[in-house]
Amino acid sequence: MTRIKRGYIARRRRTKIRLFASSFRGAHSRLTRTIIQQKIKALVSAHRDRDRQKRNFRRLWITRINAEIREMGVLNSYSELINNLYKKQLLISRKILAQLAKFDKNCLYMISNDIIK
Repeated sequence: MTRIKRGYIARRRRTKIRLFASSFRGAHSRLTRTIIQQKIKALVSAHRDRDRQKRNFRRLWITRINAEIREMGVLNSYSELINNLYKKQLLISRKILAQLAKFDKNCLYMISNDIIK
């Protein structure tokens, strides 16, 4: 029986996979089977860390707001500020509050004073 060479489709698929793994080190960028395993691992990590990144940013914003509120001396803690915001029905996201705490402390001071009164 004569030998049948494989077509170009499998080669195209492997080339596409190798382009994904071109920045990996060692065998992780050269061997097809290892490349596939590393690609799966990389995509799983990326999916998991997108949620983790959201969590970390929320923690950072809360920390910034809390530090600034305590420094101003208007309120004792972050939880009091958020509680008062909900009572007054002022829905300001933590991201915006953190940006105000970082760049425009005067504006955050005015907001917290208005909430108390």
